[in-house]
Amino acid sequence: MTQVDSSQFGRVAVLYGGQSAERDVSLKSGKAVFDALVSAGVNAVLIDVGDDIVDRLHQEKVDRAFIALHGVGGEDGRMQALLEFLNIPYTGSGVEASALALDKWYSKQIFAGSGIPTPAYRPLTDEAGLAQVVAELGEALMVKPAHEGSSIGMSKVGSAEALLPAYRKAREYDDRVFAEQVIVGSEYTVAVLNGEALPAIRLETDHEFYDYNAKYIANDTRYICPCGLPAEKEAELQKLALRAFQALGCSGWGRADFMADAQGNFYVLEVNTVPGMTDHSLVPMAAKQKGMSFEELVCNILMQAQ
Repeated sequence: MTQVDSSQFGRVAVLYGGQSAERDVSLKSGKAVFDALVSAGVNAVLIDVGDDIVDRLHQEKVDRAFIALHGVGGEDGRMQALLEFLNIPYTGSGVEASALALDKWYSKQIFAGSGIPTPAYRPLTDEAGLAQVVAELGEALMVKPAHEGSSIGMSKVGSAEALLPAYRKAREYDDRVFAEQVIVGSEYTVAVLNGEALPAIRLETDHEFYDYNAKYIANDTRYICPCGLPAEKEAELQKLALRAFQALGCSGWGRADFMADAQGNFYVLEVNTVPGMTDHSLVPMAAKQKGMSFEELVCNILMQAQ
């Protein structure tokens, strides 16, 4: 990686915490990013985002921001819009792309309209309509709130009877809920950094699916990198990640998540514009496989702030 002059960044605010359901993960991500920036000689400050965020940004005389906020309020375009209004360059995707990517319902429509394979899906609008969704998609379903990350509020169901409690659980987090057809096969993720797809990672868990616990708490989740795919299949997966990223208008850095079926066909699940940066996180793993340290990774992301 090209060496960077840390003085070029000026005063950098690492924005973390916030009030979303992903606050705990964000606190870990932000602290890891902050420590790496300080280690690289960057003049950085941690800011736990609250109602006083505008005053804090002015008080700290911030030159640019590293967004380590996950979920609503940080990953949905709101913080991006605020920073643009204040003329503060920031990391990651812009306002529109951030909003689209966090909304899994709208992003799936964009994928489908762009010819990007994604699992079949239907909206869950009320309890009375659940039977029709089962009739159309089958009983093996993922139930998801549209605006949450880290698998918060998600459930995997295998019967019509299990759909109702899964729907009610998702509604606790979001007014917009949908069901997605389960793809049986291997799960992969591909990080994107400045227009390049990093090595793919295959995810294996003994949990029912790659849920919050498997992502951030369990120590038995397996991350396989190199992912084990033939070179041409990994290249196909990486190309699909870039297509999904570009379809939403994303920029800077992010991560696309996939399922592969028994025939080896890939399906994009979602794109994350502010992926986790904890010790369990996937983008740092992919960067390491590419020969990039965590410190180099965060500086590379920061260098693209605009």
